[in-house]
Amino acid sequence: MNEVVLSKKNVAQSSFKETKVDDGFLVLTYKNDDSELQSIVKEIDSDYIQFHFCLKGSSEFIFNEGRYRLTILEENSLLLYNPQRELPINLETQAHSWIVSVLISIKKFHGLFSQEAGYISFLNEDNKDKKYYKDGVITPSMAIVLNQIINFNLNQSVKNLYFKAKAYELLSLYFNKSEGANIEQCPFLVDETNVIKIRKAKDIIISRMAEPPSLQQLADEIGLNIKKLKEGFKQIYGDSVFSFLFDYKMEVARKLLESGNDNVNEVGLKVGYSTSSHFIAAFKKKYGTTPKKYVTSLS
Repeated sequence: MNEVVLSKKNVAQSSFKETKVDDGFLVLTYKNDDSELQSIVKEIDSDYIQFHFCLKGSSEFIFNEGRYRLTILEENSLLLYNPQRELPINLETQAHSWIVSVLISIKKFHGLFSQEAGYISFLNEDNKDKKYYKDGVITPSMAIVLNQIINFNLNQSVKNLYFKAKAYELLSLYFNKSEGANIEQCPFLVDETNVIKIRKAKDIIISRMAEPPSLQQLADEIGLNIKKLKEGFKQIYGDSVFSFLFDYKMEVARKLLESGNDNVNEVGLKVGYSTSSHFIAAFKKKYGTTPKKYVTSLS
C-alpha cells in the first residue's frame, strides 16, 4: 500500500495515524479537530476489505475521480470490498470529525471467519468474487472499543498489541449475530419517522444522563408507546435504553477520570451517581477495576 497523502491547512488541529497490527491488517485513525474540511488520500490494494467507522461528525468517500460520493455519518459504519478493482481511500472529512478504519486482507479475513462463511454474506461461494457494500449503525459496545482506539494513551511499546486486540474485538462485535437489525425482519426500521424518534430518545437520555427520564416519560416525550420505544431502541442501537445509557455514562466517566480535572466523587455526580459507593460499584462492574485504581494505572 502507498503512503497516505494528507491535504490540510492546520496540522496541529488534525491527526492521522496508521498502525500495522499484523501482515495484511491495518488500523487507521483520523481526528479532524480543525474548523475546516480536510482530505485524506491512500491507495488500497483490491484484496483488502475496508471497515470505516464514523465516531463524530461526518465524512464523504469519493470514487471515480469525484463522479460518485458516499457519505458516512456520525455513529455509522461502512464496509467496502471490491475484488475486481482497487478502492483507494479518498476521504473528505468535515470539521470536528473522527474516523477509525480497519483494513484487512481477504486472505487473513477468511482465516478468522472460515467457519462462518455461510453467515457472512461476502465470504460465501456465490459472492466471493463480487463487490460488497454494507452500511450500519455503531452499537454502544462497538463505540466503546472505537473510542479506546482513537483515544489511545498507553505506552507506545504496547500500541501494536493493544490495537490488534481492539481490532479483533471490534470485528467480533461487528459480526455479532445478536446485535444490529435486519431490515427484512424489522419492519419498524422502514418507518423513517420512528427511526428519527428513537434517535431523539438517545439524544435525550445522553443530554440528561445525570437525571434521565423514566421509560414512560421518554416515550411520551418522543411520541411513541413504551413497546415501540423499547423494540426500536434495541433494533437501532443493539441494546436496551438503560443498558445503552449505562455504557455511555461509564465511557464519559472514564474520560473525565483520564482528564484529571475531577476527583472520583465529582465524576460520579456528573454522570448521575449521588453516592461515590454506587459509582465505584458501577465503574468496577463495567471495567473490572475501581476508578481510583484506573487513574493510578494511567500514570
